[in-house]
Amino acid sequence: MEHEPGSGRFCGREHRLPLRIYCEDTDFSGVVYHGNYVRYLERGRSDFIRELGIGLSVLMAAERPVTFMVNRLDMRFLRPARIDDRLEIRTFVEVASGARVVCRQVIMRGNETLLEAVSENVCVGLDGRPRRLPQLFAERIAPYLPLAIRPVAQPEPVRELAAAG
Repeated sequence: MEHEPGSGRFCGREHRLPLRIYCEDTDFSGVVYHGNYVRYLERGRSDFIRELGIGLSVLMAAERPVTFMVNRLDMRFLRPARIDDRLEIRTFVEVASGARVVCRQVIMRGNETLLEAVSENVCVGLDGRPRRLPQLFAERIAPYLPLAIRPVAQPEPVRELAAAG
């Protein structure tokens, strides 16, 4: 997979996307308009999968085209971003199974957390109905899932020893 300039980078399981705040992002006071954070989070999620070589254009061009719809988005605003700030959108994939992908995201300014978010995204066909995650998607995203939820072999059942009689 070839790295695209401007699409961020991976740091372990975490994808990091740099972002500069411009005048167009802010209200009259120089503070980022709250609705813009939704766009920033979307960029973080989109560039995460694009960096894996399975961006939305790849998924839409497949034999069975799919895309993602946001089913749930919870955001907690902690501090405002301001004009000229350099931010970083950090994205972690927490769950990828069935038809859904759950991401945890934070927006940082240096070491300061500005926003925390959790999004649930549903894989859908062009008819809008949920579809299982494509195999290529599941394979490419698996290394970025928490170890605790990666598929593992089931342990053998414990056999009890017969009491000697």
